[in-house]
Amino acid sequence: QAHLVASGGGSVQAGGSLRLSCGPARDTSTRNCVGWYRQAPGKEREGVATIYIGGGSKFYAESVKGRFTISEDRVKNTVYLQMNDLRPEDTGMYSCALGFYAYGMPPDHAMDDWSEGTPVTISS
Repeated sequence: QAHLVASGGGSVQAGGSLRLSCGPARDTSTRNCVGWYRQAPGKEREGVATIYIGGGSKFYAESVKGRFTISEDRVKNTVYLQMNDLRPEDTGMYSCALGFYAYGMPPDHAMDDWSEGTPVTISS
């Protein structure tokens, strides 16, 4: 059963924006990062962005650098993914996950608390 809830997906035209939310990111005593991942139809899941809780370190996939911003609200235990200048290739099912990793973008197997996906569709 998923403990995290991802929301905010939708359908927008290319160039538009969406903000995804992920929370509540509780039980951080043994987890130190929250990541956003996406899976496009027919493709493997890929990491999009990661934030290390309370530490401020952020990492992005090359394809989204300069367009996406990950942030956290520690009062609300929520992590956001602001997505600007969206492109058709950003289409996919977006999920967030909580886990523990040393540094950088964690692979899937490092994350152990996954949300259900929220769909993002970008039309040209």
